[in-house]
Amino acid sequence: MKIATFNVNGVNGRLDLLLEWLADARPDVVCLQELKAPQEKFPRKAIEQAGYGAIWSGQKSWNGVAILSRGVDPVQTRRDLPGDPDDLHARYIEAAVEGVLIACLYAPNGNPAPGPKFEYKLAWYQRFLVHAQALLDTQAPVVLAGDYNIMPTDLDVYKPERWRDDALFRPEVREAFERLVGQGWTDALRTLHPEERIYTFWDYFRNAYGRDAGLRLDHLLLSPSVAQRLKRAEVDRQVRGRDHASDHAPTWIEIADA
Repeated sequence: MKIATFNVNGVNGRLDLLLEWLADARPDVVCLQELKAPQEKFPRKAIEQAGYGAIWSGQKSWNGVAILSRGVDPVQTRRDLPGDPDDLHARYIEAAVEGVLIACLYAPNGNPAPGPKFEYKLAWYQRFLVHAQALLDTQAPVVLAGDYNIMPTDLDVYKPERWRDDALFRPEVREAFERLVGQGWTDALRTLHPEERIYTFWDYFRNAYGRDAGLRLDHLLLSPSVAQRLKRAEVDRQVRGRDHASDHAPTWIEIADA
């Protein structure tokens, strides 16, 4: 089973690129972030014609998340992160697919930090930690996939010294990631590539992709029963190099059948 996460940075504006990647990579499950489309503007027909069922939570501007599954419809279990009924950002959706619970998340950026946006990010992560623990407690096979907007370690950023005060790299957010892993989640990409500099995001400015000046922001965390089945974890970085690409590249894992 191949499970991917991809911050598509505008699902309609980059639909051709998404469909091309789906045809080439043939993932079984895809978590999309930053749809930048209201609920009624999600390209459901094009996704279905590509062979994928879909659930999504759309929203204008920068938010929006979706789960696609090849050949079957995802069974939605949740479409928001619990803990704050006043938070209307479309940043979390959850579904069961072929015996695995898939959580798709798009964490807040948090900049500028310090400030209200950073406080919202920390509060969002506190809620996520509580929900992640509840998912672990079920002992179900779970994958938490998405754009976490965190570089967990110095190995995940091209020049750590330049990012110390950024909301993606401040100690508070890296501690939140450490607490997640400490609950019992496995960081799939880092587990299989413990010493490699692997990035999932390259800014549009200053030829970041050409210089390989990247960040690792997109993660797949696995519950213990899924971690035991982990076979591969990779980044399709060549997708970032295509014309009119997202600034993120698809990141994926392959797990053995149960």
